[in-house]
Amino acid sequence: MFRNLRDSLTRTRQSVFGQIVNVLGAGDIDEETWEDLEALLIQADMGVPTTLELVENLRERVNNEGLYRADQLTEALKDELRAMLDDQPEFSMEKPRQLTVVMIVGVNGSGKTTTIGKLAHYYKKRGKKVMMVAGDTFRAAAIDQLKIWSDRADVPIVAGQPDGDPAAIIYDGIRATRGRGYDLLLIDTAGRLHTKYNLMQEIEKIYRVCRQSVHAAPHEVLLVLDAPTGQNALVQATKFKDSVHVTGVVLTKLDSTAKGGMVFAIYKELGLPVRFIGTGEKIDDIAPFDADQFVEGLFEA
Repeated sequence: MFRNLRDSLTRTRQSVFGQIVNVLGAGDIDEETWEDLEALLIQADMGVPTTLELVENLRERVNNEGLYRADQLTEALKDELRAMLDDQPEFSMEKPRQLTVVMIVGVNGSGKTTTIGKLAHYYKKRGKKVMMVAGDTFRAAAIDQLKIWSDRADVPIVAGQPDGDPAAIIYDGIRATRGRGYDLLLIDTAGRLHTKYNLMQEIEKIYRVCRQSVHAAPHEVLLVLDAPTGQNALVQATKFKDSVHVTGVVLTKLDSTAKGGMVFAIYKELGLPVRFIGTGEKIDDIAPFDADQFVEGLFEA
């Protein structure tokens, strides 16, 4: 699994973080070193507030520990990056319970449907009895796509008609899951609606149906973000977090042109942990997020 994560970060290493290693690879630490590091971290989609705090922490560490070589700064940087991802909240999806309900949210094109299929396959392989619900009734293609992933993952799906009431479909899905003795329900939601609807209001209705139907549900609301979109994804995360009770993030397409720094900005600025990372296009190409492995993967070839 670490190999998959490391391989998915190849382009990230070769671009921004590779440049960071070069900048910090030789010579003494001077003001130019700090300026170059700051610019590269912002270029890595870490965001200005997170970058400034990180560089300030590194400056203090250099002074306190008497570091003077740039290569020492590389190890200190890795330590600080790990520390930024410490104290992750408990992942409710992993708790044993009779029925776990998970809402998946995100804009169209982020890889939401693919992620649901991968998660279904991932948890089925680990002994869960998984069911899907096609809650994006506003696009017939979304229902069809989820049915394809249902076949690939070999898990059942509850789906209604296009333009049906999403909340009603979710209610039917919860009843079916309980009736058939399944213990994990993955709910797809709309990523874009027609102009007469409000996206967040519709997702909020689904949230209320979950809460009224199952104790403490939804147990997780996972936001799927397209990693290569960089800071735009951070804006999306802010909107969804404020409106629909997002508890965690799934980063997709990390194997493409993503720069990796957004992981730190998401957690530092929004307090949202990254729970899974998409590492490719195949059904097995998803990995639970591990902070130590991620940081190592940014630097190690």
